[in-house]
Amino acid sequence: MSKRRIAALVLIGLVAVGLAGAWLMRGRIATATMERIYLEVMARDPYADLPDGLHVGLCGSGSPMPDPTRAGPCTVVLAGQKLFVVDAGAGSTKNLSLMNLPPARVNAVFLTHFHSDHIDGLGELMLQRWASGPNTSPLPVYGPTGVDQVVAGFQSAYVLDRGYRVAHHGPAVTPPSGFGGAARSFEAQPNLPDVTVIDEPDLKVIAFPVHHNPVEPAVGYLFIYKGRRVVISGDTAASPRLEAAAKGADLLVHEGLSPELVGLQRKAALTDGRANLAAIFHDILSYHTTPEQAAGIAQRAGVKSLLFTHVIPPLPSRALEGPFLGKSREIFEGPIRVGHDGDLMSLPAGSTEITYSKRLQTFR
Repeated sequence: MSKRRIAALVLIGLVAVGLAGAWLMRGRIATATMERIYLEVMARDPYADLPDGLHVGLCGSGSPMPDPTRAGPCTVVLAGQKLFVVDAGAGSTKNLSLMNLPPARVNAVFLTHFHSDHIDGLGELMLQRWASGPNTSPLPVYGPTGVDQVVAGFQSAYVLDRGYRVAHHGPAVTPPSGFGGAARSFEAQPNLPDVTVIDEPDLKVIAFPVHHNPVEPAVGYLFIYKGRRVVISGDTAASPRLEAAAKGADLLVHEGLSPELVGLQRKAALTDGRANLAAIFHDILSYHTTPEQAAGIAQRAGVKSLLFTHVIPPLPSRALEGPFLGKSREIFEGPIRVGHDGDLMSLPAGSTEITYSKRLQTFR
């Protein structure tokens, strides 16, 4: 046997031994990895790796349709050191933690409207913000007329759980005064001006009405921080008010529905005799925006970058993102991205830069 062959066999043997050792040590390796992740998640400054500016992440990029890769609608905005959440769909609070944007640090929630998929995670967010803080005052929840009723409903649903946790952990860990949410209502109507809901020297948050009929009121939000501008559409058909709010924005986070792909869902529902679902697939076309329409809005408004969220229908393969976007890239000249849970767009203050990163702590 040649020396070269012997050397190759020795190398193969060493690799095999190494792989076997790694397999036998996998539990210890996994534990050490988890220890590192826990230290990162528990860090005193979870934003230490981010420059001062606006950072916009998707804590949920899905819709009411079942999608194992997307939580319910949720957009997180970090303005300097202030953390805000726009809508709170199912599973989004867990995603906040996985993105190392702790629920305990959330300064306020902004609701766009009261469809169930946009609020069904609100109770969990209020609870996690309270219990993992500990916060001594309720979570401010901004929203158009009706937000008081929504917040009160979750308060009522969680009141028994509140008692259990205070009794178990004690008031020092779970201060009773910090439980739940505090509604901050404003009026947003098509015939009224936009509403400034936060007005600080470096930060403004402005609400504007959108078209989601028969869902009224429904709003989008404009965040302005140290000159950087981000618009979040909420659920809407193509909206002139949104287009006006988006003038010159650095980033437009817009919902999107592909009529062609939803048409396939409707066809399947009709084939299987599911008339109720077929009717729903038809009706939702009227109060959402196609990707091409959103691209036209972004182009006319002079938006720098376009990010799609509230993706309808689910896209189980990235190969479907092209059909979802349709001709959007021919309409909008800037960067377009189909959003996924954990996506983070960073807009540093004093810059025109927009960078993308993935901010999900995953472990398999």
